Amino acid sequence: MEFSEEWKSFFPIGASTVSPLLQSHSDSLPLGPLLFNPNPNPNSISLLFSSPSLYPPLHHPPHLLPSRFLHFSSLLPSTASSVASLFAPQFQNDTASHFLRNRIHLLRYPHLPNVVVFFPTGPNDDKIGFFMLAVKDSRLHVQLDGNDDVFHAATGSAHRILSISVNPIADFGLPLSTDACPVIGYLLASTLYSVHWFAVKHNAILERPGVFHLGAKVFKTCPLVHACWSPHILEESLVLLENGDLFLFDLESRGSSVGFKGTRLRIPWNDSQNKVWLSCEFSWHPRIMIVARSDAVFLVDLRSKECNVSCLMKIEMLRMYALDENERFLALSRAGPGNFYFTVASSTLLLLCDVRKPLVPVLQWMHGIEGPCYITVLSLSVLRSHSKDDTFKLASESGFCIILGSFWNCEFNAFCYGSILLPFEKGSLSSKLSKISTTFCAWELPSEINLTGHECHCGSCLLRKEFSKDALPEWIDWQLKKEILLGFGILSNDLAALLCDPDENGGFTLIRLMSSGKFELQRYHASWALARNLEDCHEQGLCLDRHLLYPTSDEKYKFPKIFHYLKLDYLYAYASGNLTRFLVTKLKKTQIAARDKEPFCVEVHELLCEKLNACGFGQLRSYPAINSVFKDVKLPASLHEVSLRRLWADLPLELLLLAFLSYAECGEVVGNQDQTKVALEFLAVPGLPQLPPFFLRKSSPHSNDDIVGPVIPFPALLVLNEFRNGCSNLEGEFSVEAELDLRYKEVMQVAGEIAVSAHGPSHLDDYAVSLADDGEETWAGYSKPKSFVLYRPNAFHSSATDHVHGNSIYSDPIYDTFIFHVPEKKSNEQTESVGQEIFDDLSPVELRFDAPVKKLEPQGLKAYNLLKRQMSKWQESFDSYKEFCVHSGFEKSN
Repeated sequence: MEFSEEWKSFFPIGASTVSPLLQSHSDSLPLGPLLFNPNPNPNSISLLFSSPSLYPPLHHPPHLLPSRFLHFSSLLPSTASSVASLFAPQFQNDTASHFLRNRIHLLRYPHLPNVVVFFPTGPNDDKIGFFMLAVKDSRLHVQLDGNDDVFHAATGSAHRILSISVNPIADFGLPLSTDACPVIGYLLASTLYSVHWFAVKHNAILERPGVFHLGAKVFKTCPLVHACWSPHILEESLVLLENGDLFLFDLESRGSSVGFKGTRLRIPWNDSQNKVWLSCEFSWHPRIMIVARSDAVFLVDLRSKECNVSCLMKIEMLRMYALDENERFLALSRAGPGNFYFTVASSTLLLLCDVRKPLVPVLQWMHGIEGPCYITVLSLSVLRSHSKDDTFKLASESGFCIILGSFWNCEFNAFCYGSILLPFEKGSLSSKLSKISTTFCAWELPSEINLTGHECHCGSCLLRKEFSKDALPEWIDWQLKKEILLGFGILSNDLAALLCDPDENGGFTLIRLMSSGKFELQRYHASWALARNLEDCHEQGLCLDRHLLYPTSDEKYKFPKIFHYLKLDYLYAYASGNLTRFLVTKLKKTQIAARDKEPFCVEVHELLCEKLNACGFGQLRSYPAINSVFKDVKLPASLHEVSLRRLWADLPLELLLLAFLSYAECGEVVGNQDQTKVALEFLAVPGLPQLPPFFLRKSSPHSNDDIVGPVIPFPALLVLNEFRNGCSNLEGEFSVEAELDLRYKEVMQVAGEIAVSAHGPSHLDDYAVSLADDGEETWAGYSKPKSFVLYRPNAFHSSATDHVHGNSIYSDPIYDTFIFHVPEKKSNEQTESVGQEIFDDLSPVELRFDAPVKKLEPQGLKAYNLLKRQMSKWQESFDSYKEFCVHSGFEKSN
């Protein structure tokens, strides 16, 4: 398909094979080399300073991402996937959020060959660290404090410093000697909820820099997004909050108080709810600002009384080239020449825009970087300074370079651009581009910059690096296992010229901070081709075998590490379906040794008997077990739970004495290799009489008189009971699942006789058995009016198709049918003092209170009547509840 040159100019560079706005080096267009490689000289890397205090403070270890945690949880895969999708990408990795910004910033002295390096430091990055670099005799000297450590400046807050920005004082030609302590620049440090301003001064007596706190502003109601200095008025700064509020602060207008009273700019944002604000910058005028949001970039004009807001760029305009539905803007920066231009990066594209031409980008690139959050624009003359040949001097002075990248992913690319009509351009190029209404074009394709200077990009090293990533567990970020770049700064041209000899085509000198706590200095040079094989780094281990980013501490762990091991062979046998065979083998081996073991202590035995009798476990039972089970069903319970109670009621008291112990005996359940006894945690047996499994129990208060349990799983107790009854050959005869299924059918049969269905006829035919056939007891008095209700919650009302396709919560029907006892109707008359039974007419469920019996006095009755009226009003308006009462035969008292 053929497109016009004007239409092709709108295509991002890298999206099409032919772009009229992409220019390469030629004889008629001498752009010069635009690729930058680390100097291959081994002596080009200089270690400036190294300290463990420079490690980035990570106060949490690598953790499972929500998607992986939910994947291994008990949720269904479909449910886990839907829940994981609710987490936004920015919440998927909290560790990466600490490595989105450049951690170091340089401040050049106006008259001396010195530079001050600033960075966050401290146990929580809550202080500003700095040191001075001075050039003497063509060598760079590091000036630290008296303890060979960096200087510190406190913000007065313990919160983490998220970003630092410096604003140098312009050189007015005045020597520093005219003032004993002149101001050489201003510094701004921002945390999540506050901004702090500092003045950087030079102490001529001590010959060292000093940082003085000028004031702070705390935003209590909304987090801070970005803060920047004004390039027009040195004392002014702009602050953007998370809700879109803009504040303008002026250091000259500060009062004597500590806090600043910045001016809140009244900006009429439209449709700003649920939007993510990113950044703000000053434009070409002191009262014209650029504000970036995840979906748009705005121009704010405050020159008149009324604030004018216009849209410069919308994310919808990028849909033609960025097909991702989650495409959004990520970073913003001013661009040259002048302050009319700005550059903004989205998830896929990098755009150069002009505030005078809204909604029409000057240049577009496909950047190919994952999650770019750092962007800066430099003059090409900074990156190609101190060259031997001046052939490309004109191109260097008129060209610019955008550095876009991600510190967390260790990716940085250079995007060069400049004027289309250079003075030495002739011929068809000018006439070809004259039809396109633009003044800039891209110079060469984007290229990678290896800012770490340590990585070899040959095929073998890249392949070994990818294999190392795959070898790591998926919940560990590979960035935490290697040395990454935390921040960098480029020395000015005049300082760099004092440290090295001229390069063939020029270059730049970089100061960087690595995650290993090292400050390094390295020279880069402009080249015609990228260096893929770095001999000094080729043999270095690229395997991710060192954990460099980790929480640090000033002192070592001083407590002994003791590990307790639990044998889970019983659990493994049960999960494999071999519990009976496993236990019988164990019992045969230990039967002889058990005869010599001392019996229970008499005091403990009496205490257990008293406790178990209160819960319904009398040794002489006056009623059949099936009767005791249904008499205990007061609160709603599933029929599977009732079946378990039925099996518990059949166990003899001797086995129950094994399952329930006093808390003092639990210390002998598990021990470790150093003969120290360790008590496991169990739940306490409740004082309210009920059958196990107990409902709503509390944890043990760790009193020797408490009865806790069961300490032996119920399937093991069933096997022990059969073995105790003389059935020593159980390997192929007894099954816990079969025994539970038999009791479940019995409970279903009795439930059909004594209970009424709250949702019409119950489908119990599949479980119907004749109790007369096995000679067991039947429910005594089943001909009486039915006082139990059977019901299935609406959540379990699903069709057979839902079970096939996995849409049901459970696929086993033994859990979805519940039964409960309906209290008998009582008189409506209220005496002066009534008990807890007064609540029975509020609900079809017989309420049970685990509390001392108390009588309601007149004040309590008044509150009860108010509660009853509110409850009745809700019940009368709830159709499902009224239908439930009709089928169950429950009638409220009026």
